[in-house]
Amino acid sequence: MVQQNNSTCTEQAYSLSDLLGLKVVWNGKKIGKLDDMVIRETEVLPEITDIIVRRSFGYKSLLVPWSDVEIGEREVAVSLESIESREKDHFDGLVLLQDHILDKKIVDLEDHEVEVVYDVRLCGRSGKLFVSGVDCSRQSFLRRIGLSRLASFISDLAATLKDEPIPWKFVQPLSHELGRFTGSLKLNILKDKIHEIHPVDLADILEEMEHDQRLAIFNALGLEKASDTLEEIEPRVQREIIESIGDEMAADLIDEMTPAQAADVLSALPASDADDILALMDEKDHVEKIESLMDDHDKDIADFATDSIITFPPETKVDEVFQQFREVARDKDVIWYVYVLSGDNRLLGVVNYHSILRAEPSQRLDAIMTTGVKSLALGDTLKDAAAMFERYGFRAIPVLDEKDVIQGVVPYRDVMKLKHTYV
Repeated sequence: MVQQNNSTCTEQAYSLSDLLGLKVVWNGKKIGKLDDMVIRETEVLPEITDIIVRRSFGYKSLLVPWSDVEIGEREVAVSLESIESREKDHFDGLVLLQDHILDKKIVDLEDHEVEVVYDVRLCGRSGKLFVSGVDCSRQSFLRRIGLSRLASFISDLAATLKDEPIPWKFVQPLSHELGRFTGSLKLNILKDKIHEIHPVDLADILEEMEHDQRLAIFNALGLEKASDTLEEIEPRVQREIIESIGDEMAADLIDEMTPAQAADVLSALPASDADDILALMDEKDHVEKIESLMDDHDKDIADFATDSIITFPPETKVDEVFQQFREVARDKDVIWYVYVLSGDNRLLGVVNYHSILRAEPSQRLDAIMTTGVKSLALGDTLKDAAAMFERYGFRAIPVLDEKDVIQGVVPYRDVMKLKHTYV
């Protein structure tokens, strides 16, 4: 767990995920688990001021000063005069690493890429503990859920993953006149950097913001950048933005898109609103192509299903999946779900990859699979699939016949991004 000296930490280095959940002892007896850490902003790096100890059986949590804490290899020892003196009903007003930092969006201003914080790097100096950076790699996600030995395996599947943590000095707040992201401590982007960010990444940021702040950022973009960004935003947020900017500006943005991109955005709107926007566009050939593609939303979803998926029988054990995964996942279109099929190809359940990672190696797939799977039927349309994706947030949805025999799987992007469907 403890990493020895590095360039930013002169004594000891930790990952927050390694510390969370450690047993906390007082006078040699377990009193709870380390649940979170409190930070205070300093001139250079945020300093850990306290830890929060979660206790069981309805007892109040404890707030323990860092000066009374000693981190060991497998436990955390605390020095207290009494437990009661450290009990707290709430922790309002405190900035907490797990509650306020983990899983938040962040922008690395060196390469302008939006990431998600999966872990926090900590360093010890002269008896104090500081936040040295945030870790956005998928390996850090695996470490966080206790699967460090699989990190190298996942790296082989996705060679482009980033391993280096983002230094804390690159974490900066949003400009005061634009407000902040939702949350007690969102990690944000400066207004003067928004023009340098890729539209896909900028769309991720906008989706996380409150409506007023989202519009402030969106209206600061040029026409081309705003058009590219709007095309990448999820349908719910697209509708909110278009309703706010008005039909004329929406028509200008739509006019910058390819017909497939425009059809994708307009199909997320009520038909009457889409018609009003199209009526304001001057190039009739462009409008006709958009309308033709919008009509294709009524095509049978089976035309867009792929059978390039990972399947196993229900008696397969988790360790067998790991042993075979590298081979069976090669060249597959959908790799984040394992579809559990009977001998006659009926869909019995689905297991997402995170559930497999968390399961015991000896467990069978039918013990951890999700049953009653949401699915599409033969005859359902692209519009039906889009509505299901928007409602449930799946990466892919299976298509079943009347006997629950799987006919294929429809990936999210093949439905929600028509530019990948129509050539």
